[in-house]
Amino acid sequence: MGEEDRLIEALRNGEETAFERIAALYHPGMIRLARAFVRDESTAEDVAQEAWLAVLGGIGAFEGRGSLKSWIFSIVANRAKTRASRDARTSSFSVLAGEEAHRDERSVDASRFQGPDGKYPGHWAQRLPAWSDDPAARLLAAETWAEIRAAVDELPPVQRAVVLLRDYAGHDSQWICNELEISETNMRVLLHRGRSKVRKRLEHLFDRAPERASSRRS
Repeated sequence: MGEEDRLIEALRNGEETAFERIAALYHPGMIRLARAFVRDESTAEDVAQEAWLAVLGGIGAFEGRGSLKSWIFSIVANRAKTRASRDARTSSFSVLAGEEAHRDERSVDASRFQGPDGKYPGHWAQRLPAWSDDPAARLLAAETWAEIRAAVDELPPVQRAVVLLRDYAGHDSQWICNELEISETNMRVLLHRGRSKVRKRLEHLFDRAPERASSRRS
């Protein structure tokens, strides 16, 4: 059995340590995802708690067609949408998506991406340094994850939801479009903008990493 299979089996057997472990892994992300749909942090926490009850009640029927994380985030998204409808949010999620996608935001300069003759056209021209290749970045790994979480939390609601569902939960584009009731074009725009903002924050962190790592060692 793989690691995830063992965890699922432990949850089915009602092992408290398994629930504690999975909650530590996913609960913060569940709150951030729910917050994209609902009005405030308190309601997002309520949604996450409802989702956990659904997870524990439905784990016996989980068929493993996708990852456990993906399944959990699907439950969160559905519960959050239901709660948002019940609370009569002033704008529907699809309307918010259109507003965000068509908002006049400063886009990333085209020179930052590979041209048609590049090895990977349309991809970033310069990659962020790999943590394994940068001792200073490894030293600041915990801070790096904190920066990522902070950057995602600061995204507009639909951008945050798209980034979490695509890059954290691992759902494909079609699933996200169907769940959020947005067009594929808008989804791609929102994902690109969200990722770009997170990358910008990470670039700033990596630029400061050698100096800060040296300061911590001294």
